[in-house]
Amino acid sequence: MEQYYPYIKSLHLIFIITWFAGLFYIVRLFVYQIEASQKPSPDKEILGEQLKIMASRLWNIITWPSMILALFFGIWLISMRMFFIADAWMQVKLAFVVLLILYQFKCHQIFKQLQKGVVKYSSNYMRLFNEVPTIILFSVVFLVILKDGVNWIYGTVGIIIFAILLMMGYKIYKRIRESKNSGF
Repeated sequence: MEQYYPYIKSLHLIFIITWFAGLFYIVRLFVYQIEASQKPSPDKEILGEQLKIMASRLWNIITWPSMILALFFGIWLISMRMFFIADAWMQVKLAFVVLLILYQFKCHQIFKQLQKGVVKYSSNYMRLFNEVPTIILFSVVFLVILKDGVNWIYGTVGIIIFAILLMMGYKIYKRIRESKNSGF
């Protein structure tokens, strides 16, 4: 079975990539759905229906299956190398995976609301919400590549600084966007 390890790992990585792609794009579609709900008729209805179809296809055909397959192949990999469970980096990685799964379930809740035409969040909130998987992705990639070479204190501080920089970048982008919309 060991000879299949690289193939299983490759499939795991492929489905991680498609899972993240789905998570990144679904929240962008949420932004567009929220903004479309604020437009006058008939744009509101036309855009709203098209965006619902796009979100449904992305969510049900790409994102959910990708998550399930990424987890399936990840569990398979761990079962082949159980000794990794004792490593601190793997435990932290699995904690990030749990966070990503919780993020997926929150996205599912928002998806269901928007499919029913219920808007509970602003488009600005969704833009910030879209940065959560980015932070998780950066964290996991560095964690997996560097493993025990990561000093946990510096790593944690680095992630916090990265999150702060993302938020600052978002605020700058928001100001630029608002100034363009106000005609200045």
